[in-house]
Amino acid sequence: MADALPTAADAVTLATGLKFPEGPVARPDGSVLVVELARERVARVDPDGTVTEVAPVPGGPNGAAMADGALLLCNNGGFFTWHAMDELVIPGDTPTTWEGGSIDRIDLATGELSTLYTHGYERLQAPNDLVLDGHGGFWFTDHGVRQEDRSTNAHFPGLLYGRLDGSGVEGAVVGLDAPNGVGLSPDGSLVHVAETHTGRVWTWPVEAPGEVGRHPDAAADAPHGGRLLYDAPDGHLFDSLAVDAGGFVVVGTLGAGGLTVIDSKSGHAEHIAMPDPLVTNVCFGGPDHRTAYCTGSGLGTVFTLPWPRPGLVLPD
Repeated sequence: MADALPTAADAVTLATGLKFPEGPVARPDGSVLVVELARERVARVDPDGTVTEVAPVPGGPNGAAMADGALLLCNNGGFFTWHAMDELVIPGDTPTTWEGGSIDRIDLATGELSTLYTHGYERLQAPNDLVLDGHGGFWFTDHGVRQEDRSTNAHFPGLLYGRLDGSGVEGAVVGLDAPNGVGLSPDGSLVHVAETHTGRVWTWPVEAPGEVGRHPDAAADAPHGGRLLYDAPDGHLFDSLAVDAGGFVVVGTLGAGGLTVIDSKSGHAEHIAMPDPLVTNVCFGGPDHRTAYCTGSGLGTVFTLPWPRPGLVLPD
């Protein structure tokens, strides 16, 4: 890595007592919005660590981003059951009551929750993470697409593209295994997706809003045309991700517990170990965008790390 990365000793705990926080969104006032999957709500964490409910979100609020002054949400529809293991909260199997997920919107001024999409290519299963592209739309992953379900969902895409005006969802990439984090390169020319169970990150060139091409470095046997940017060691499972201004892909890492930082040019990676085994997500904020806000979901914490490069200023 060109710049020295922070370590666990640099982490500062901002808030505790959350129930599987995810989807951090840093705000200009120094607060950070997070979802609580196991509490089914969105909360605001102020700079002093005070936690306040923004809005209840039935189902499973997951990835989040600002869009036209509102909070855009992936909602997995309650894809997981929740279990306590010692001091950890961990996701379990999918309950029999689960029927699918949605893309939701919260008016931050009123707390009103509305649904933008429940269907796209077909019924949305478990939307997980999203990123706006600055062209009137957003890329998002559907984590409910699993290889073992391929007999019934053989054609269902794992990477999709939605229009912010509600005019439709398009399928972009099929054949992914539990797609989770998604992010764009600084110039928007590449889209990166992390798979949870394989611990892999894939990259495609963006040809137009909602359209990807085959990467020139894709393996001949990669049916979806992505470049395998990184294949993590055993025991490293991938969750959501963010991209910094240097183009480094920063992935919340489960099992090994921490952040995996991947050079998007060389594919070289370093792992920042953290005390929570379920670090799920990261975003960048602060006056100079050099503060990484991370969600330690197992222990229910939000912590910050100083970052050697600014994070991307995301379109909203």
